[in-house]
Amino acid sequence: MSKKLKYIISLSLLPQYLSLLFFKNNSGIVEQYYSIGLYPIISKLLNTFFKWSPISLGDLIYIVIIVFAIRWIAMNFKRLKTHPMALGLDVLSTLSVVYFLFHLCWGLNYYRNSLHTTLNLNPTYTTSELNTITNKLMSKTNKLHLSITNDSLLKVNPPYSFDEMTSKSQQGYKLLETKYPFFKHPGQNTKKSLFSTPLTYMGFGGYLNPFTLEAQVNSIIPNTSMLTTIAHEQAHQLGYAAENEANFIGFLACIHNKDLYYQYAGYAFALRYCLFELQQRDKEQYDEVLNSINPGILINYQETSDFWKSYNNHLEPLIKRFYSNFLKANNQDKGIESYSYVVALLVDYLNKH
Repeated sequence: MSKKLKYIISLSLLPQYLSLLFFKNNSGIVEQYYSIGLYPIISKLLNTFFKWSPISLGDLIYIVIIVFAIRWIAMNFKRLKTHPMALGLDVLSTLSVVYFLFHLCWGLNYYRNSLHTTLNLNPTYTTSELNTITNKLMSKTNKLHLSITNDSLLKVNPPYSFDEMTSKSQQGYKLLETKYPFFKHPGQNTKKSLFSTPLTYMGFGGYLNPFTLEAQVNSIIPNTSMLTTIAHEQAHQLGYAAENEANFIGFLACIHNKDLYYQYAGYAFALRYCLFELQQRDKEQYDEVLNSINPGILINYQETSDFWKSYNNHLEPLIKRFYSNFLKANNQDKGIESYSYVVALLVDYLNKH
């Protein structure tokens, strides 16, 4: 690549950044021309190209990039002193290309219309409404739990393989699509992450590769958590980049599924979110609901909590802070912590259904 071309590519970072500032204040344009216009075409192409492999090609690409990056740094370390400007130009031009591809393939979805606008839901709620919906979720989760276990004391343990879970999740999305056509899913492209153990130490259940659109799932998390994690990552494939919105869409896909295990996972997931918020707002009502939950459900909650605690380490908070700052830089003001917005969507949706 010529030096002149590298300069042009590097300088394109500025108009790219300015474009994102424009899109931040014009989400309707992003929604119409990218999220429901160009993105479905890109999604279909990438899904077709990468879904054939049972192994995560995106993770393999990352491994190759890391190896080549280390090799490049080792080979060019001396240039840091002898030719710093040329080295900086190489780095900037590479970052500019990656920055462009990230937003073209998926990242512009961070700037689309908010989900509550699309679904016509109220993004606020009262404590009284929260209490009503939490009780409703508790009753529904208890009922599903007993339908599966026939014993309030037993935990739920989905008996499915990873491939069965991903396939069943897709069935949930197909049923959800009949109610909400804009949730039409591009198809099965969900894989076990090759980085499952590192992801666990970082505190993540999965991620979407923005360049291959493969839904990467942490394969060592408990199965009840894996069901909602798969649905969550598949929601990202739809073009909903915000973590809180992917959580809500994942919940919808689970409860619309004919499979009882998926329904249970979805309602238990929503119940836990609402319990967290209720505990902050009304401790007395929280204790009352908690005492009415089947013990087996609480065992599932504890199992998940114990799993993550067993991988606690000093790096995890730093990594999550970095990811939270990344989200804030991509139009997600609350970063990784956005419980109240998910609960607001849950409360208004369940009030209407």
